[in-house]
Amino acid sequence: MNVLIAGSTGNTGLRLSNQLADAGHHVIALHRGSSDTSKLPENAQLRQADLTDLSDEVCEGADVVVFAAGSGGGTSEEMTEKVDRDGAKSLIDKAAKAGANRFVMLSSVGADNPDPDSELANYLQAKHDADEYLKASGLSYTIVRPVSLTDDDGQRNVRLGDDVDPSGKAARGDVAAILARAATDDAMLNKTFLMESMG
Repeated sequence: MNVLIAGSTGNTGLRLSNQLADAGHHVIALHRGSSDTSKLPENAQLRQADLTDLSDEVCEGADVVVFAAGSGGGTSEEMTEKVDRDGAKSLIDKAAKAGANRFVMLSSVGADNPDPDSELANYLQAKHDADEYLKASGLSYTIVRPVSLTDDDGQRNVRLGDDVDPSGKAARGDVAAILARAATDDAMLNKTFLMESMG
């Protein structure tokens, strides 16, 4: 499969890029001009792009598109909306235009019903809006909503679904593994999953 990854040089996207390459898929690594691409897989196709200003051809040749990008914790509300909401929506449109088979969204616990009193209210609302846009897009999709992220690789022992503890932890390596699975597993199509690491 040709898998395009937005956020390919980020903490989760980099793990995902390498896991997919190790599994024999061709990675199209979307990255900003300032990003360090040195740790991406050797055979990855680098495609420079800015999520706030995407070209119509950005998803060309992609069978699967994965949104694993994020504006980051220290950015303004405006930038969060530009990247996590509007950038995701734009990438969904470009994926549909390019004829991609499916779109995998890295979302967040709490995005289903954002708490306006949460300190993450703006971020969760942005994720919520992007998720709802994807569901209505006509694309085949999977939405993964991990609980609080850690930088651990994880044991690949994960829980998906309604039994997830919202106060639990999700190792980025495990999150990447679930995103990789969602890129190829038809059993995960058109579903939204909460996710946590179990050990």
